[in-house]
Amino acid sequence: MPRLKQVPRAEAGPEALKFYDALFGDRDPVTEPGTATGTPGNWWTVFALRPYIFQHATDHFGMFGMFAEKSVSELDPAIREIGIMRAGYATGSQFVFSQHCKAARRHGISDEKIAAIPHWQASDAWSPLERLVLAYTDCLILDRGRVPDGLFDALHEQMSDGDILELSYHICGYNLHAVMCKALRLEYDDVPERIEEVPMPDGPGVQDWAGRAWADD
Repeated sequence: MPRLKQVPRAEAGPEALKFYDALFGDRDPVTEPGTATGTPGNWWTVFALRPYIFQHATDHFGMFGMFAEKSVSELDPAIREIGIMRAGYATGSQFVFSQHCKAARRHGISDEKIAAIPHWQASDAWSPLERLVLAYTDCLILDRGRVPDGLFDALHEQMSDGDILELSYHICGYNLHAVMCKALRLEYDDVPERIEEVPMPDGPGVQDWAGRAWADD
């Protein structure tokens, strides 16, 4: 379950109701969850807690045609989705990664490339530009924005200033969603913490990690 309250249909403002209608029909998404892509849909019901945040987030989606009549983006959508997929994977968000695998297919990205996102460095599936985009994404996400001059200059040779700005904005925007979904336990990121101490087995002759036998006090 999400860690924050969800907003039922009866309490949702007009900003949220437009999306509730598109995604859930006439159902209340809190009591009858589920979207066409198989997600619970609780990103929408939790973000609806603050209408101005909901509006800001969905305006971002609308830049590239999601729930909008047309995209206003000038960036190649395949390049955008490669960056977002890698951002979702690198951040560890099952939700962002999974959803944008689907978006990537809609924009002509092959299953071979999608499968190679986790190990892109060792895959021959990518064009030179795509490899630069993946490396740039890792610098934004894993290195917190530290981009070597050599990488940036190579990317800049193949992409315009405006396209690099937009690519950076989308990657960092979905880093925000990835982190928030994990923190708030939304959608496919509603998973328990897996890093915990594993108890030692009982029994005689058991040794600790340093190889010393445990003695009874």
